[in-house]
Amino acid sequence: MQPIVYPHRSAPPKDKRTQYAFGIVTLFPSLKDPYSKKGYEHFCDADSNEGYIAWKLKNTQRELSDGSNSGVRRRSSQPSDSSGPELEREVTKEQQLEGDQCCEAISLLKHSTDKEQIFLKMRATFQHRQKLIHDPQRCSTVLTVFPRFLETKGLVLQDFELLFGAETSPKFLEKWGTLLKAKVIEQAKNLSKTPQLDYLIQSADKNPDEDDEVPGWDSNMASILLLVYLLPPSLKKGAVKISIWEAVNHVVKFHKAGFC
Repeated sequence: MQPIVYPHRSAPPKDKRTQYAFGIVTLFPSLKDPYSKKGYEHFCDADSNEGYIAWKLKNTQRELSDGSNSGVRRRSSQPSDSSGPELEREVTKEQQLEGDQCCEAISLLKHSTDKEQIFLKMRATFQHRQKLIHDPQRCSTVLTVFPRFLETKGLVLQDFELLFGAETSPKFLEKWGTLLKAKVIEQAKNLSKTPQLDYLIQSADKNPDEDDEVPGWDSNMASILLLVYLLPPSLKKGAVKISIWEAVNHVVKFHKAGFC
């Protein structure tokens, strides 16, 4: 990667990156992606400005930047939480891709149409995804790096199982309808009333058999969204304060079937 960086400094033009990508698959035909339009998008996609070369350049620039700052990174003096969504749990011991192999898998994921291959590559990049999620500077890019979450059913469940194990992962849904749901609705009724909160309580309290007839959230989803009211978003230093209803919209968005 050094021949790309130094002749063009730290920002080689897009046409040069595309030229290198084309040269790679020309010299090494086995690296050509048969599922993409030009065959080299996993190395350099001119439209999205992504791919292996872009990823490698970013890492090289980051390493050079770290070196100029003596390689010392500041760490927060505040102790980390011992629980909650920000806790870095011990993840699966399965073989995980790292470095260049991980980057290639991420690039291929964006162009592959083989569902079995998508699940295998997502499984093999799970460790990298967890590091991304726990990085405050990059956590918001998860769906950009792994857009398959938006269109492939079952990938979220696979990650949940890899994180918590096959024995633990189904317990939430097993206990939700019979034990937890009623308690959440009962506690939510004791909160200060707002139109949005009342709407969710009414949706959560309705008979599941009526969900298809009554527009809005179904009973189970509404009761899960009530958790946002019971566990309101905390405000970190420097963060923009948002309302609980805005936080609900960050959890899940509702789109009627058949509409764009």
